[in-house]
Amino acid sequence: MPSQRDVRNRISAVKNIQTITRAMEMVAAARLRRAEQRIAALRPYAGAIRRMTREAANAAGTVPSMPIMREHDSVSRVALLLVAGDRGLAGAFNAQIVRAGVAAGREYGSSGVTPIYYASGRRPAASLSFRGLEPAATFTGFTDRPAYADARRIAERVMAAYVDNEIDRFEIFYNGYISPISQVVRRETLLPLQQASVLAEDEGGDGREQAAAGGAAAGEPGRHATPEYEPSPEEILRRLVPDYVEISIYRALLESTASEHGARMTAMRNASDNAGTLMEDLTLQMNRARQAAITQEILEVVAGAEGLT
Repeated sequence: MPSQRDVRNRISAVKNIQTITRAMEMVAAARLRRAEQRIAALRPYAGAIRRMTREAANAAGTVPSMPIMREHDSVSRVALLLVAGDRGLAGAFNAQIVRAGVAAGREYGSSGVTPIYYASGRRPAASLSFRGLEPAATFTGFTDRPAYADARRIAERVMAAYVDNEIDRFEIFYNGYISPISQVVRRETLLPLQQASVLAEDEGGDGREQAAAGGAAAGEPGRHATPEYEPSPEEILRRLVPDYVEISIYRALLESTASEHGARMTAMRNASDNAGTLMEDLTLQMNRARQAAITQEILEVVAGAEGLT
């Protein structure tokens, strides 16, 4: 049985760890509030940009003769961008993105398609390198507070690869933020635009769209205004598509940041609770050791007294 000093030292060590985890929980909670505000401000704009891009593409009819809008004849190389964090101590936040990306890469590989990995964050980059899947490009140093310039830098790298025929398809993996205790892995296709993913939150953007949908469900004809484009839809698409890719990546970065702070806050709270439980167990163990020591001393005194009689 450990001595009282050993148990007391362990209690002190666990208490110090609990102090650190509580501080990290408070820091994550403060950062999470700011990240939630940024997401709430960006989601309507990002959804509107994506809807406008799709509507302009439908109105154009024929795809403009610009490289970024061209759908490749065959898909032999797929770019997979894994968006996670620079740091750990956030539960399964980083691991689940890596697992999802690697699983998708294996699926493509089994069908003869070559996956090309890109990593946003030190953790996914290190995990891919450890598995022998060296990323084609790594973007780090901004996961705590990403800026639009960071999303533009990633978008320019990926769009250049698509235009130069280095990749035929571009997908992104990130943690979608739902609540501090709930994050869901999202997989979206951004390029080519003809195969781009459509999110439910992008389709229900404003009250007018919802009212029209409700009227159609009730048997009333939904009235949708037909937009007039000036200049032409083709010219608008030339300016919208780069913005569409950039804003989609930027939203993924913000969603991932909020998810990371929420996951870290939850993980640190659980760690603090576990530390408290462990201290209770160690305190009980120390009391038992003290009681055993006292009992042993009493027995020795009694034995010594009997030996003198």
